[in-house]
Amino acid sequence: MLTALLVTFVVAPILFRWLRQKKLEQVFREKSEVRELADLHASKKHTPTMGGLAIFAGVVVSTLLWTDFNVYVGCSLFVYAYLTLMGFADDYLKVFKKNTKGLPGYLKLILQAVLCFIVLWMLFGNASSVVEMGQIWVPFLKAPVLINASIGLLFAFLFLILAGSSNAINLTDGIDGLAIGCTIAAALTYAIFAYIAGNVIIANYLSVGYVPGAGELTIICVSLVGSGLAFLWYNAHPAEVFMGDTGSLALGGLIGIIAFLVQQPLTLILVGGVFVMEAVSVILQVGSFKLTHKRIFKMAPIHHHFELKGLSEIKVVIRFWILALLFALIGLATLKLH
Repeated sequence: MLTALLVTFVVAPILFRWLRQKKLEQVFREKSEVRELADLHASKKHTPTMGGLAIFAGVVVSTLLWTDFNVYVGCSLFVYAYLTLMGFADDYLKVFKKNTKGLPGYLKLILQAVLCFIVLWMLFGNASSVVEMGQIWVPFLKAPVLINASIGLLFAFLFLILAGSSNAINLTDGIDGLAIGCTIAAALTYAIFAYIAGNVIIANYLSVGYVPGAGELTIICVSLVGSGLAFLWYNAHPAEVFMGDTGSLALGGLIGIIAFLVQQPLTLILVGGVFVMEAVSVILQVGSFKLTHKRIFKMAPIHHHFELKGLSEIKVVIRFWILALLFALIGLATLKLH
């Protein structure tokens, strides 16, 4: 954690200075699209984006220095690097092509599907992971619901996890410090899950899946906490930099793949409760408008709804951080509720 924090603190000022020099600034939607929100966020217009690269540097350097490299570490870093590149391409289109939508949604889903194929090939091509990765565990149960799940089912399951988690954190990244603060809470929780999954005594005692070698993922999780804290130093309101899709898509995918590898994928719904709220608010808003031509919220994702109701940005962020910590504790409680 300390290594990642220090690396990020060293890299961040250099990276952010370069982003400002190149005028790689966040592109915002027009007032005709977001109405009052454009006025609330007017001061953010010249803030550089792609700050997620600083988090990436801290996590990768710390992980390579401290882990006993295995297939689980390799899969996690591959997913993180792949989605960082995808997010970078998305940001590139927004910044240089002035396209506020970035990569088309269908293309993102295709790229995420390709990622799932590669990850499963890595896991099932390795003798040390093929048995454990065929299992599907559900919170509150003492045994896996499936022991030898088919590749097709696992592909669909993994795709939902990676696409859902990466897009949910991407939606949450809308105001200063919100996404990274909630990600830190989730990373701390999965650091504990990873340590337990890799320790046969504790895993058997708690009746959760034992995954030999998964304890190394604890290092990735705490590295993410360290990098996240360093990034939050600059991203706290008023933000000096945004992580961009370069950061949010990749962080969501990293949390998602770790949840899958430590046999706690469905617990992510609880641990990432804030991210679920954000994603569900968008689904409800879009569905309601298409069916009834009425909006449930003033704006979605839901953090913008509270902004438009008059709450200050800082108050919204801190309250969502509190919720993130509560959701994390609820997720941890599943370890003893069987």
